[in-house]
Amino acid sequence: MNKQQGFAVWITGIPSSGKSSITRELVKKLHGLGVPVVVLESDEMRRILTPEASYSQDERDRFYRTLAFIGEVITRNGINVIYDATANKRAYRDQARALIPEFIEAYVRCPLEICMQRDPKGVYRRATAGAAATVPGIQSPYEPPVNPEITLDGQVPPVLSADAIFAKLKQVLHI
Repeated sequence: MNKQQGFAVWITGIPSSGKSSITRELVKKLHGLGVPVVVLESDEMRRILTPEASYSQDERDRFYRTLAFIGEVITRNGINVIYDATANKRAYRDQARALIPEFIEAYVRCPLEICMQRDPKGVYRRATAGAAATVPGIQSPYEPPVNPEITLDGQVPPVLSADAIFAKLKQVLHI
């Protein structure tokens, strides 16, 4: 039996840019249309892959390499994937792009000041208090995509960004 290849969307941006909110809206839209999708959310995956996360460079490299591989296995079996993960280095996202033929990178651009005001997980609060040393956008550089398939404004309602990603999926992948 030959299954159709699934697609992957990597939603990237600095912490608190709106990735998870956009992901939730996109999942609702896709599920509502009968399009199956699995979300690989970095915090959830870290609880399994790196339960005592140090966020060292070596650990991040291994984590994102593993995340890209998991997404490839899932899409190879005909299931669609949404990565909800900062992946602060382009190389991390490029690994997934190299493995998954039907791949879209969605960059959520949002000013650091806005992300720091939102901070639902307290990431920036911990960083500025010295309790976190490798937060992308603060102590660790975030490398925005050079040529993402879509760039989103992290200050607009997440449902509008999800609609834009869905339109891009229809245009590029013909779903």
